[in-house]
Amino acid sequence: QVQLVESGGGLVQAGGSLRLSCVASGRTISTYAMGWFRQAPGKEREFVAAISWNGGTTYYADSVKGRFTISRDNAKNTVYLQMNSLKPEDTAVYYCAARRKSYASMSLHEYDYWGQGTQVTVSS
Repeated sequence: QVQLVESGGGLVQAGGSLRLSCVASGRTISTYAMGWFRQAPGKEREFVAAISWNGGTTYYADSVKGRFTISRDNAKNTVYLQMNSLKPEDTAVYYCAARRKSYASMSLHEYDYWGQGTQVTVSS
């Protein structure tokens, strides 16, 4: 079993930045692909970014491409999401997810473990 804990969310003005962290425990995630997803009130959970086991491949939703960067530090069992140029429409609960395969996926149905989420609120 893998436990995931997100942190780094908060309230920020439009144009600002936040860095989310996801720390895994229970076992190493060094062979797992990792992803970030988000869910706004009244909306379905959606893909944000994903990264392969060694960071060699990354995927981004079109809505965040060029503004968000996913990265990982396998030595720290941690995945990050750097969010720049934030917009009010980025407001959501952000979830970290782990996939028991090494290659990344944009489908939330292919992830096996989920964190509890961290709230990101962007004011206009």
